[in-house]
Amino acid sequence: MSETAEKPRAGGAKLSAERLYQVILAPVVTEKATRLNEISQVTFKVTLDATKPEIRTAVETLFGVKVEAVNTVVMKGKTKRFRGREGQRSDWKKAMVKLQAGQTIDLTTGLA
Repeated sequence: MSETAEKPRAGGAKLSAERLYQVILAPVVTEKATRLNEISQVTFKVTLDATKPEIRTAVETLFGVKVEAVNTVVMKGKTKRFRGREGQRSDWKKAMVKLQAGQTIDLTTGLA
């Protein structure tokens, strides 16, 4: 396979309009995520049951961009103390979405 040929993609996940908004919960705005944004990579907080094809479809549909790759990681909740009692923060999933060259997402505007 030549280097210029694109890999064939499996058919995109079919999502209802409701599921599109359920998959992506919020953008992650940290120093590291902001640095990644400079190289066309955007970070989102997503539901724990979201799959990579669902995340790709949701981002492409909601923001009108082309996604090159999706990487996910489950962030395990920390054990914290509050008034002497131990508690557990919830686990959450983070998705780093690499956009194709020239594509950008403006996180300061709303989706409504």
